[in-house]
Amino acid sequence: MTIVRRTFLGGAAAAVLTTFTTFTTFTTFATLATFATLAASGVASAAKPLVMGFSQVGAESEWRTANTRSIKDAARQAGVKLKFADAQQKQENQVKAIRSFIAQRVDVIAFSPVVESGWETVLREARNAKIPVILTDRAVNTADKTLYTTFIGSDFVEEGRRAGRWLVAHAAKTPERKLNIVELQGTVGSAPALDRQKGFAEAIAGNAKLKIVRSQTGDFTRAKGKEVMEAFLKAHGKAINVLYAHNDDMAIGAIQAIEEAGLKPGKDIVIISIDGVKGAFEAMIAGKLNVTVECSPLLGPQLMQVARDVVAGKPVPKRIVTEEGVFPAEVAAKEYPNRKY
Repeated sequence: MTIVRRTFLGGAAAAVLTTFTTFTTFTTFATLATFATLAASGVASAAKPLVMGFSQVGAESEWRTANTRSIKDAARQAGVKLKFADAQQKQENQVKAIRSFIAQRVDVIAFSPVVESGWETVLREARNAKIPVILTDRAVNTADKTLYTTFIGSDFVEEGRRAGRWLVAHAAKTPERKLNIVELQGTVGSAPALDRQKGFAEAIAGNAKLKIVRSQTGDFTRAKGKEVMEAFLKAHGKAINVLYAHNDDMAIGAIQAIEEAGLKPGKDIVIISIDGVKGAFEAMIAGKLNVTVECSPLLGPQLMQVARDVVAGKPVPKRIVTEEGVFPAEVAAKEYPNRKY
């Protein structure tokens, strides 16, 4: 009986020990599993993609299409979640888009403003929501420069100066001849239109041989450029010696109007434009356009890097200028294969 009882007690003790060990092991595994879940959650949180709200001007030109493609491609490659809105060249659409981005609590807002003025209220709303704003391609005119973090893009005034300097040098080759200039401006109130007009005027100022006889908006579109050039030709005809277009698309539209009027673009009328899109190089190779001043649309990779730096709290310059050149017709054929837009 004693032996049996000891055996029974020994077995009970073993059973209790086994149960305790199992419970301890189970608890340990459960604890480890909990830690693993929390760790995984932390990694997932750390790997959460940056969310950017971007409002684009529209799709009015080859340049703008290339700019949009660059931004979308760069966002995808950088793992940035892009919320894209096309403003269709209307400021009210951009304001609505920016307010939508604020409501969605994106990490950063970037946009290329349709016009320079009228942004204070919505930019203040973004600042109050603690969402940084990056300007791309075009600037805004605000008294409070803290309403945006940085501006990435070209120096439009310098682009106008480069166009003007090229014309001054060209005019010097025929010192006895005076040149009448017509100007196709960009969208009224937009930064590139205002600045390119200003820079060009600065470069030709004081040159008695050069005179702007007409200046009108072509809204940066090919169709409008053609329409306005037709009006210029009806008013001035063969008295027009030079066309200065604020972008290549308007220049290409104007070329069509010049040809339909029985004149030779690039010869009867010297044509200067800005952007440097492939269409301009094709026109130069064909002898229909004389020079294009580069304005690179490939801002996507730079924008994504700056956005990451801004969200991470790193300091960034208030103004980031892209590097660009001037391409006369003489180098068009050689340069054409290198163009990415």
